[in-house]
Amino acid sequence: MRNRLLPLLLLPVLMLPAVAMAEVPSVAVDIPPVHSLVSRVMGELGSPELVIQSGASPHGYSMRPSEARALSDADVVFFVSDDLTPWLAKARASLAADADTLELMEVPGTLHLRYREGATFEAHHHDDEASSEHDEAHGDHEEHHDGDHEEHGDHDDHHEHAHAGMNPHGWLDPMNARLWLAAIAESLAAQDPEHAATYRRNAQAGQRELETLTESLSARLAQVQGTRYIVFHDAYQYFEHRFDVPASGAISLGDASTPSPARVKEIQARVKQDDIQCVFREPQYNPALIESVFEGTGVKTSIVFEPLGVGLPLGETLYPQLIERLEQGILRCADA
Repeated sequence: MRNRLLPLLLLPVLMLPAVAMAEVPSVAVDIPPVHSLVSRVMGELGSPELVIQSGASPHGYSMRPSEARALSDADVVFFVSDDLTPWLAKARASLAADADTLELMEVPGTLHLRYREGATFEAHHHDDEASSEHDEAHGDHEEHHDGDHEEHGDHDDHHEHAHAGMNPHGWLDPMNARLWLAAIAESLAAQDPEHAATYRRNAQAGQRELETLTESLSARLAQVQGTRYIVFHDAYQYFEHRFDVPASGAISLGDASTPSPARVKEIQARVKQDDIQCVFREPQYNPALIESVFEGTGVKTSIVFEPLGVGLPLGETLYPQLIERLEQGILRCADA
């Protein structure tokens, strides 16, 4: 009799862990660097779903059915900014209306920089002008946007000025990413209190790693300040600002749209004037544009410099590898 009763007595005990274990939230994110930061916080508890396919431009994107489904199933959505992915705002409203959302550029204390104006940034001399208050930067953005249509009848001019507000590529400053780790942990803890300590512990470990990474890069890049280079599009200002390695210009606007002929001529003139060492390419955009613009100039055009971690494996290591890859691009250019 005792042997028959034992399985019955043990059954409730065996079932306790399954009952007590809280379900980890379903999480959707916009771009691979955010996927990496969220993965660092979630650790072994789970993994976020990526809404924008790796290698695609976040500025304009058509979601696959599986990506739309990931958004609709999400309990929490982490994204950089509506300024980066304006199309995603509508998708969130229709597919993830009940989900908690965190716009990372809105996290208090986040560094904000404004887009630089002109192909060679001559029209805006405040590269180091930063604000930790989004409202101030966002107000500047609205002022530029409202006045554009009246002041500029030319489409190219209008497009240039439409990107004179807040630059949303803030993840390329590791100190912004450091701040976001804590905010991500708190959002997940609110959804999943049982694992709150794990989320916070993982975020703190990730913060220490980013502090060490930033110190190392600062020391190495201090040796190559003054390197003269052109970027493909104006996405790297936060990295340039953090490590004091400013670019001399950008071929395209912050949304990587096709540059106007006038902008191309301005860049070509800057190459001759400042003896530019390198023009960085981005693999997801047409390399023929760079070759046609800089053919015969002697400028090094083979270095890849991109903001999303294209080609890097998804996961918590992608973000630090991306930052290190940008550093390596500057170091290689300095040796050119």
